[in-house]
Amino acid sequence: MDSLTIHFFELDISFFKEGITISDLMINEQIRDKEVRLIGSNGEQLGIMSARDAMKIAREAELDLVKVAPTAKPPVCKIIDYGKYKYEMARKEKEAKKRQKIIEIKEVRLSPNIDDNDLNTKISAARKFIQKGDKVKVSLRFRGREMAHIQHGRHILDVFAEKMSDIAVVEKAPKLEGRQMLMFLAEKRQ
Repeated sequence: MDSLTIHFFELDISFFKEGITISDLMINEQIRDKEVRLIGSNGEQLGIMSARDAMKIAREAELDLVKVAPTAKPPVCKIIDYGKYKYEMARKEKEAKKRQKIIEIKEVRLSPNIDDNDLNTKISAARKFIQKGDKVKVSLRFRGREMAHIQHGRHILDVFAEKMSDIAVVEKAPKLEGRQMLMFLAEKRQ
């Protein structure tokens, strides 16, 4: 009976847990290009040389050879500590995610025969959305014979925008799309 060779692959899944994907950078023996532009560990240009020579220099420094710009001619490789580099990139990505603000679009629905008090209630709801930093989509739906009075609907949206003008600007002017007229409001920048 022949001996059977079993290979075990170790996979670092800590990146998957945090939502950060493992980078597609090639390191050390994965780099198969004839020539590469080499950048030293201190950021100095070491010039264009063969990948084998670059690998030798990286081994002497006890660091990794990482291809940082694969589409350049010739590809750019850098001598760095790959584990430390992965950690720094993951930290930067996490920090960028933390600073990112997600803007939602909230909708306020109106009808052409809306009463003044109802309109004021809708305006106060839209005001709260704008103050939270969200954008507001104001939709006015026409049903049946209401389609004959589109100008009245536009007037209602203009009044809505006028009353919101102290904290919001019209990002997209009222426009008829099918049986509804839409307008988008965003927070006014100081």
